[in-house]
Amino acid sequence: MIVGVPKEIKTREYRVGMVPAGVRALTMAGHTVLVETNAGVGSGIPDSEYQRVGAQIINSADEVWKRAEMIVKVKEPIAPEYERMQPGQIVYTYFHLAGVDPELTKTLIKKKVTAVAYETLQLDDGSLPLLKPMSEVAGKMAIQVGAACLEKAHGGKGILLGGVPGVRRGRVAVIGGGVVGLCAAKVAVGMGAEVTILDVNLERLTYLDDVFLGRAQTLASDTESIARTVRESDLVVGAVLIPGGKAPKLVSRELIGEMEPGSVVVDVAVDQGGCIETCKPTTHDNPTFTVSDVVHYCVANMPGAVPQTSTFALTNTTRPYSRKIADLGLVEAVKSDRALQRAINTYNGHITYEAVAKDMGYDYVPLMDALSGKK
Repeated sequence: MIVGVPKEIKTREYRVGMVPAGVRALTMAGHTVLVETNAGVGSGIPDSEYQRVGAQIINSADEVWKRAEMIVKVKEPIAPEYERMQPGQIVYTYFHLAGVDPELTKTLIKKKVTAVAYETLQLDDGSLPLLKPMSEVAGKMAIQVGAACLEKAHGGKGILLGGVPGVRRGRVAVIGGGVVGLCAAKVAVGMGAEVTILDVNLERLTYLDDVFLGRAQTLASDTESIARTVRESDLVVGAVLIPGGKAPKLVSRELIGEMEPGSVVVDVAVDQGGCIETCKPTTHDNPTFTVSDVVHYCVANMPGAVPQTSTFALTNTTRPYSRKIADLGLVEAVKSDRALQRAINTYNGHITYEAVAKDMGYDYVPLMDALSGKK
């Protein structure tokens, strides 16, 4: 198989879809890997490292897309890349289709592109192994950027999360106790903040209570507990996930208006539409905006700011599946791997992931029906 690794073009996106170890695994198995010039430089990987393990360095993104049977990326294709996608091509990356430009879905369907989405590859135990490493990064970053936004110079109320003796500590609410929420809470607790984690899963709350040994409060998430906690918090982190689907709006515009001026919200769920009603995607160039005197940080590719950590963490998990697709071909690969089946969001002009179809108003076609040609 010919595998292409283009340079990411989203604003300040420095990650890359494949590192030299992944290239070596593919070339040693007889596959061809095309890497766009300087694709890895932002992650500290020069072209020479890719050449050393057998990659072909290609000067043009257009050529990489044109020649590759499978494209391996980090972020979803954006408008300049829509025309580069080839009919029947496999694109293996984060898509978050329910939360991005609907034109991307239309293009995938029109060109019959197979969208293999990192965020919906799900093991039988319900875990999301390709989402986890970036969730860990984003969760930890949420507290870093939130703490900075709380500084007066950045529009915040001027609160130090850890406080000092004789002065109250900052109050942090983490809505969602999954991987993002756990990692955010770890950093916030480590900084000395007063931390409250809200989740609907009581078993998860029991686990978190054991992890933090009383250093973080856990609350069953409902309308009242969210409202009370958000009002009292200096920093609110949105960490809610519905695999493949839009995030529920758990913090209303009205509730944002009841927070103290200079408070901060960081919506990590922005890739899936956000769980805070006032959220809208921002970039690393212009990361924040203010609504009702509350600072909002809603960067849709937060881990792109720490690419050396993020790229290697991500590719450690994505590599085995790209190798499986290349070795077996897409059809045999998904037939042999139920987790990979769940990653297929579009195939042969159909939406094959139910949550995406529902949220975007398309007919849902089960993958196996699409593969067999029944639809």
